[in-house]
Amino acid sequence: MTLHEEDPATPPEGSTTPPADAVGARPRTEVEAALRDLEAEAAAPHRQTQISRGALAGYIWVLGSAQTTPVTGDQSSAAPNDEQITAELTSAERQLTDPVRRDIPREYVQGVWDALAWVTGRSDKKP
Repeated sequence: MTLHEEDPATPPEGSTTPPADAVGARPRTEVEAALRDLEAEAAAPHRQTQISRGALAGYIWVLGSAQTTPVTGDQSSAAPNDEQITAELTSAERQLTDPVRRDIPREYVQGVWDALAWVTGRSDKKP
């Protein structure tokens, strides 16, 4: 490699490459911490909302601990890949924008969308 060649193992300057254990665009440890924080916040049943339940379901699913996807209800046996996360995020968007398609509470879907949008880096606002 010459002085002006780029090392293929080194990401270009200014780019952000997710770590090997990434969940979407976030480090797995960051998503696990977000789940713990939300679980602690919503620990008492009277403090849970449909939004927090949806966000919890989104986090649990992306971490590979759910048997079904949070919006579509499809079977899920492992942590989803980026394509699957994006597909579920798109399904949430469709349900949020088209009430005819919505078969689960809007606030729950909003919580799922919030969690998945944050995980994928589409939003900086962590639920």
